[in-house]
Amino acid sequence: MTAKPAPTDIDIHELFSGRWSPRAFSDQPVDRAQLHQVLEAARWAPSSSNLQPWRFLVFDRQRHAAEFQRAYDTLMPGNKAWNVTVPVLICVTATTVTPKGDPAKTAAYDTGAAAMALVLQAHALGLATHQMGGFDRDAFRSAFSIPSDIQIIAVIALGHFGDVDKLDDTLREREAAPRARKPLGESAFEGAWNRAFE
Repeated sequence: MTAKPAPTDIDIHELFSGRWSPRAFSDQPVDRAQLHQVLEAARWAPSSSNLQPWRFLVFDRQRHAAEFQRAYDTLMPGNKAWNVTVPVLICVTATTVTPKGDPAKTAAYDTGAAAMALVLQAHALGLATHQMGGFDRDAFRSAFSIPSDIQIIAVIALGHFGDVDKLDDTLREREAAPRARKPLGESAFEGAWNRAFE
């Protein structure tokens, strides 16, 4: 299953409505040029004072199998189950201190923008991504000697769409389930807190 368009209430660009987070990935390697493209898209994300606090740690199973395995080992069991064939994992991190030594108050926000740019570029290339919060951040920090001033935010699975029938029953059901979001009025307010945007 490569297409799973969002049932939006209002038309939006396919880049947004068509992007979704599959769990069925093939083991086909990601072309190095495409990997450069998704990282380049992230590089051009906006950031406060142009500080660009994001740092992406890339693990390409084909090029660095041992390092990939160490990153994979930090995933929670539920995520390990469907990442067995994923060719690339990307850890999303942010520097939490500015060059002047002040707290980088918008670092996570800016890094989220860069991560979104990455996954949208991947979608535009026909690649699949799935962003995960389910991993052991302490184990990851230890495994890769991540400095203490770096916030470890997420891991992105990146690759080609795979065969849904190879997933177990539970994951196959989740893969086929309809996409859903809260109504707009629950997340967008107008003029006052909790006054739904109409």
